[in-house]
This record gives sequence, structure tokens and C-alpha cells, in this order.
Amino acid sequence: MSAVQYVVEGGHRLSGTIRPAGNKNAALPIIAAALLSEHPVTLHNVPRIRDVETLAELVRTLGATAEWTARNTLAIHAAKLQVTTLDPQLCSRIRASILLAGALLARCGEVTLPPPGGDVIGRRRVDTHFLALEQLGAEYELNDHFRLRTRGLRGADVFLDEPSVTATENALIASVAATGTTVLRNAASEPHVQDLAHFLVALGAVIDGIGTNTLTIEGGRTLGGATYTIGPDHIEVGSFIGLAAVTRSELRIEDAGVEHLRAVLLGFQRLGIECRMDGADLVVPAEQSLIIQDDMGGHVPKLEDQPWPAFPADLMSIAIVTATQCRGLILMHEKMFESRMFFVDKLVGMGARIVLCDPHRALVAGPSQLRAARVESPDIRAGMAILLAALCAQGRSTIDNVGQIERGYERIDERLRVLGAHIERVPGRTCL
Repeated sequence: MSAVQYVVEGGHRLSGTIRPAGNKNAALPIIAAALLSEHPVTLHNVPRIRDVETLAELVRTLGATAEWTARNTLAIHAAKLQVTTLDPQLCSRIRASILLAGALLARCGEVTLPPPGGDVIGRRRVDTHFLALEQLGAEYELNDHFRLRTRGLRGADVFLDEPSVTATENALIASVAATGTTVLRNAASEPHVQDLAHFLVALGAVIDGIGTNTLTIEGGRTLGGATYTIGPDHIEVGSFIGLAAVTRSELRIEDAGVEHLRAVLLGFQRLGIECRMDGADLVVPAEQSLIIQDDMGGHVPKLEDQPWPAFPADLMSIAIVTATQCRGLILMHEKMFESRMFFVDKLVGMGARIVLCDPHRALVAGPSQLRAARVESPDIRAGMAILLAALCAQGRSTIDNVGQIERGYERIDERLRVLGAHIERVPGRTCL
């Protein structure tokens, strides 16, 4: 299979307006949830990225239709589902394949799931999914595949053993189909979980507590079709804030979903980056102090991720690159995934002053003049962070394995070129 590279000439200022794509992490569970209904569903603002394309292909293998009717509009009709065993090759490409469990249990009473794929950023346990579905009336066996069956989903009072986003989404989808009332406690409440809940309400579900950690679902209602627009990706918004800061550029982020950005903006403020809201848009000025704010008493500050509504884990890689261009010292603490921090060796090779304390913590001292290099994208978020590093580095960088970036960021090279970025997408080394 032929590979693709980005060739990036750094050191250029950008300017203009960019619009975030639809939230990938909302689109994936919403596509899965569309299988709950026998009626047509039309989804607007769907990011046209590899993960979404793969899930749409999986949906087709089950007997549903999933057709692109416009660049970012996906029409799904699951009148009949004829297959309950998921394709192993497709599942190996994305972690989101596990989101089909709740919908297939509801519609067909069974599902066989090969192990899901996705980013290699540490152990990503699936226990919470199965424990929640078991309380809703499913039985499961775990061997080389995950097999789940039910004689009928029923409402329950479910306490999730961790506020897992995808487990919350799977349980929420199953709860809508379960007979009776379900209460999901310790649920995740990220914007994409809220988006899924609003979509289910559009189908006819009754859900209380959207945006909180306790969701109450009146299940078993007849669901219809819906036309629904997916919200903007707050992780992409955060990526563009970091992009503006490291390139000393003024950018307007259009329709930024500002209601979901409080923790993101607080995190960047700690790095000396101020943004202003202009209606539904977010403006990042070119002139920034880029001075890291010490804690009271002059102590070394810490930026750490936590479950929503705190600073998102998916923005930690972006924040680390941004911190390399800010004056001061800061400890970055990534609590969720024990392999996500390992990409910093690539930044060190570009001239960043970073000490990796352990798999979860890195000490960043800035500012550093980054140098161009040949680097590889290890996962979606680290790949985007490396792209930011290349855009502010002196010289011409080559980024390999950009398919990882394109799993999460739609046409990112084209969109950044509109802002003035010197980035070219070219054929790269051949993968055997």
C-alpha cells in the first residue's frame, strides 16, 4: 500500500478564517446509534475522514445503507440488519467498531465483535462496556472475539466503574432500546456524548440529565427517523488555538462551539495565550505574551487532563508542542494513557527542551527554536502536534505516516494551505 507524506516548510505566519469539522467522536457513536431505527436518518456536518468511512463501511456489511449524499452529509437506513458478526479487518482499523454492540444487541439480540483497533496510546480497557451491557440484560463471552447475547434489554441502575466515553455511549444506546427506566451514573459528559444524546432525543428517545454525570433514560419507546447536524469538534478548535500560537498568527475559528471551550481556554491561558469570543466565533490574536503562568508563590505550574469538563486528554499533545514555544517551565501530566507521551522524543530531536519524567509526565522548558526534521506520526493527536511543530520549525520537515493524522482531521493540508501554510501532500515510502 502506498504511503503519503507531508512536506512542511516552517517559519511562516498564517492568517484567515478556518471552520472546525464536525466532531469525529460524536459522528462515530451517532452513526452506530442510527442502527437503532428502522427509518431513514440523515446526518449533516459529518467529517469525511478515514475512521468515519470505515465505520460507514462496517454499517453496510450489516445490511444497512450508508451513502454520502453531499461532501459532509451521510444518509443511513437500517430497515433490515442481516449480519451480526463484524468484519475483523474493518474492526482492526478503528476502535469505534465496539460502539456497534449496543445497537446490534437492541436490534438483533446478539453481536460478535472482533477486537477493536485504533490508536496505540496505551492499554484501553473495554471492561466497562461489557459490565454495563451485562447490567442491562446482556450475556457475554470473551475469547478471541467478544460475543454478546440478550433475551431482551431491560432498564437498570448502572454505575460505570470509570467515566469512559465510549462505554457511556454504548450503554446509552442500549438503554434507549431497553424496556423501562435506566439510570447511568458516573457517566462521561463530553460534548460528543451530549451530541449523541441529543441525536437519540431527535429519534424519539427520552433522556434527562444531558451534560451531567447522571443520565436517566426512559427506554423502549418507538424510534423514528431524523435529520441531525453534528456539532463542531472542540479538539480541532484547540488544535487551531495551538497552531495560531506557535506560528504567531491571528486566526478566526468560525462557529467554534464556544459553550464547550471553558477548560480548553483556561489551559491555554496558563501558557500565556488569550483568545476572544466574537459571537459564535473564536479569535486568536497574533500578539500573545506566551509566558507560562507560575502557580502562586512562584511554584512550577502543572497542566493536567481530567474527565470532562476539565482539560481534554486529546489536547495534551497539542499543549506540549505549544508549551515549547512559551517562556517558562511547566509540568504536563497526561493521566489516561501510558503511551501517549512517548512522541516527545520526536520533539526533542527537533530541538525542544523536554524531560520525560515517566510515561505520564513531561517537564517542558521554553521557548525553544525547533529545527526541521524527518518525523513520523504515531497517532492522530500526536500526529497533529508534530504537524504544528513542523509549521513553526525553521526549515523543511517531512512527516511520514500521515494517514494517522487524516484518520481524525479532514483535508487538514488543504485547509491549512488556505491560511498560508506551506504544506504539500506527496507520495511517500511504500509500506510492505
